[in-house]
Amino acid sequence: MEKLKKWQLLHSKMVLKHPWCQVRQDEILLPNGQIIDDFFVHIKPEVALILPITTNKEIVFVRQYRHAIEEFFLELPAGSFDPNQESAEIAAKRELEEETGYTAKEIKKIATLYDRPSKDTNRLHLFLAENVSKTSEQQLDITEEIEVILIPVESVLTKIIQGEICVTGSVAALFLGLNLIEQCHRY
Repeated sequence: MEKLKKWQLLHSKMVLKHPWCQVRQDEILLPNGQIIDDFFVHIKPEVALILPITTNKEIVFVRQYRHAIEEFFLELPAGSFDPNQESAEIAAKRELEEETGYTAKEIKKIATLYDRPSKDTNRLHLFLAENVSKTSEQQLDITEEIEVILIPVESVLTKIIQGEICVTGSVAALFLGLNLIEQCHRY
């Protein structure tokens, strides 16, 4: 079997540069010799996402409207950040407190994942926080209107199967984080 080869970047230009959206158009040479002059890449910020669990074994979710899909979604608290200005861990704690009013004393890194590496540049940094507690009111951005919902840990799998929880990063964090908890409590 022939070894896989990377694509070769011939030329690149920014076609959209806005604080909320950046798109780059690349001209690439494929390993088979074909040239593609309109391969578009979405430059996205890093995302910190946190799986917060209360002492009562409830997961703190946020429910909010997502305009691109024009629906409401049940998700874990998350937000974008600039790694040159703050760490993923600090961003995860900040987003938890801003979106829900809950705080975490300690958090554990679950994983760093790529959501859509075929077109997007960003990574998802997933964290787990146990024993979170409500300490303040929400501090929402102008585009945020968020309902905080507590769901018992044992009900989460059913909600995923029924499609009530269906956002990629949240589902990944739930499976990986709850598995991590289960592994830690076995020993």
